[in-house]
Amino acid sequence: MDSLSALSAFVRAAEVRSFTDAGRQLSLSSSAIGKAVARLEERHGVRLFHRSTRSITLTQEGKLFLESCRRIFSEIKNVELEFAQTKGAPKGKLCVSLPLLGMLMMPTLDQFMKAYPEIDLDLDFTDGPVDAVDSGYDVVVRTGDVIDSRLMSRGLGTYQFEVVGSPDYFARAGLPLNPEELAAHSCLHRRCATTGKLERWPIVASERSAPPPSTRVAASAFEPLIALAELGAGIVCVPDFAIRSQIEDGSLIPVLRDYIANTEAVRALWSSNRYQSPKVRVFVDFLAKHLLAKKRGNSPSSVLQGAAPSCSRKAVTKCRLQLANESRITSEAAS
Repeated sequence: MDSLSALSAFVRAAEVRSFTDAGRQLSLSSSAIGKAVARLEERHGVRLFHRSTRSITLTQEGKLFLESCRRIFSEIKNVELEFAQTKGAPKGKLCVSLPLLGMLMMPTLDQFMKAYPEIDLDLDFTDGPVDAVDSGYDVVVRTGDVIDSRLMSRGLGTYQFEVVGSPDYFARAGLPLNPEELAAHSCLHRRCATTGKLERWPIVASERSAPPPSTRVAASAFEPLIALAELGAGIVCVPDFAIRSQIEDGSLIPVLRDYIANTEAVRALWSSNRYQSPKVRVFVDFLAKHLLAKKRGNSPSSVLQGAAPSCSRKAVTKCRLQLANESRITSEAAS
């Protein structure tokens, strides 16, 4: 406590450039302020102030010491504030950096807002690198492996990609049974915002080298591609958590699941030099529980059995016949 008092005296004197004014603000004598500063100088072996009869000015060492002291008192204030928040419900503004893929996380974020109405979200979407320590973000969410000794991190789960299309599209164009057949389909691709190149679908060829999927549409975001797929414009490859409801209600049908190659990890990161505040803790816990919960049981045929009323009955019937015919052909070839 004596050390903190001395640091406080030094900071106040440095800010007002006067031992007398610093003492008046801290209810101490100017002599007490001067002695506290002298003890700091003796302890650290440096001169913190240039003194004259009229004023005091910081030395170069004093300027560096002042910056360090301000960081110390800022951390103390943050810890006190965050401990105070634990007495009630988490609240306040939460600044979060999300990848562009994070636009697909909106249903989960909507659930979080309903569960914690006193937390206000400030969201920034970018695929570029951000400095989680100095940028002002409370939490940074990213895919892939992130290594930074200054950061704390927690895995939020993993996701895979799904290749999907609507019943109307498959009734019209047929179901692709292997990656080689994608070249004959209308494929909808995402273009990487940073490189401008089309993102490769994580699909493994079956027996021979498969030609690349055709490119009917390219877009910089997944949302318009999903919408086009639901309208029957073609096939799209998207993260599975983005189309759970469409697969469940039958508006989109997954295909080629046996050929999906990779799994992507999602992590939450935050600065390690801060006590984890309640709002950060509940946000990360909520994402870990709800964002990437797996629901991957439906096959094309099972989805068709319970297709949504909005899907054309004729399209569903034709798609079922297509499935039965292709299943028969596959069985005959195997025998």
